[in-house]
Amino acid sequence: MKHRISTRAVVLGGVVVALLLAAVVSFYASGSPDGLERVAENLGFAGTAGEHAAGDSPLADYGISGIGDARLSGGLAGVIGLSVVGIVMYGLTRLLRRGDSDATED
Repeated sequence: MKHRISTRAVVLGGVVVALLLAAVVSFYASGSPDGLERVAENLGFAGTAGEHAAGDSPLADYGISGIGDARLSGGLAGVIGLSVVGIVMYGLTRLLRRGDSDATED
């Protein structure tokens, strides 16, 4: 007997896993420089980097400004970022789906 799993259950499970990764596991990410920073250090131009245009934004540098606890700040920033991406993806999906239904009505 085969058990079928609905698409909704798979999507909800994926969202829960992604939220857990963003909120909890992100704190344990490597503190070493990322790939671009490492290359810049190896090639000797890391010191020429300036402040990013959004460097003083509330979610800059993988954290939330004003929250002193690095674990909480990074976790919340991950959850907020994931939520924003999810909302944008949902909106795009709705727009594309509506475009398909308009095309089939002709």
